[in-house]
Amino acid sequence: MTDIATRTWEGMTIPVAGTYLLDQSHKRIGFLSRHMMVSPVRGEFAEATAQIFVAEDPLLSSVTATIMSASITTGSVDRDTHLKSADFLDVERFPTLEYRSTGIKWQGNEDPIFQWARLRNHRLGGRGRSHIVPPQSDGFAGRFVLTGELVVKGITRAVDLEVNFGGARRDPYGQNIFGFSATADINREDYGLLWNVVLESGGVLVGKTVQIEIAGEAIHQA
Repeated sequence: MTDIATRTWEGMTIPVAGTYLLDQSHKRIGFLSRHMMVSPVRGEFAEATAQIFVAEDPLLSSVTATIMSASITTGSVDRDTHLKSADFLDVERFPTLEYRSTGIKWQGNEDPIFQWARLRNHRLGGRGRSHIVPPQSDGFAGRFVLTGELVVKGITRAVDLEVNFGGARRDPYGQNIFGFSATADINREDYGLLWNVVLESGGVLVGKTVQIEIAGEAIHQA
């Protein structure tokens, strides 16, 4: 293959324009909630597809994704059965969750820890060159906010994903790929997932806030 796999934008190496599909071997569509108000419970959806259109202008790119609701798994058969029931996802009536982006915003290509350190050193002042923060490492690419709409149980709500772009390259099999991770917080009650138990000691059995945790690679389609 002799075609160019990447290009440069805002000092980053990014993928060439085109259509990319989520690599099924390198993905995690995960989430985290709290049990009894104290302990985190993680889970994921094992089956999901996503199509990413990378535009010539990266800020005009778009994403659509479909998640199979019945593929939810948390490591507990009883809990998974309950999550698939009408109390929660009601997978028989609503077999998929859908996400569609509506825009993308560039947040910069500096690791936030360096930004914090620069501000801290600026406030201290006068400490000499030993306090100069080293330049950004090549391993960090850039940050975006992906605005979009998430559909759960037929209910649509705006959800913005904080996206870390991991970089782009050609893999050993000659495929053009790029990597990413993304996070967001949602209130499950916004989607009609209302089931809960009030605890005698205060609080509820299942937390209302769900943290979305996504990671993956996307492969360019010829």
